[in-house]
Amino acid sequence: MNGADAEDAALRLLQRRGLKLVARNARFRGGELDLVMRDGAVLVIVEVRARSASRFATAVESVDARKRRKVMLAAQMFVAAHPEHAERALRFDVVAYDGEQVQWIENAFDSN
Repeated sequence: MNGADAEDAALRLLQRRGLKLVARNARFRGGELDLVMRDGAVLVIVEVRARSASRFATAVESVDARKRRKVMLAAQMFVAAHPEHAERALRFDVVAYDGEQVQWIENAFDSN
């Protein structure tokens, strides 16, 4: 599964679970947000990862400290560019595909 297919599948999964799409592939200097969703009043930043083989790391493990920092910085830029979301609670989720297996991790990491 390539990155675009994984993002499409993750979007469908999250929408079936009741989340609403706010933005997709939001690019900012230094990073990109795969999916920005709303779960009720919460703004959810979703990192989507796909691996066909986990020889070196699983899809979840590939969201390392460096990647988390980039996502958090991009999230700050997104909120600054969209002040209507400034008062919302923020959550960071990961949707990971290892081959055909999918894992959705809510609150995968936080901004602390």
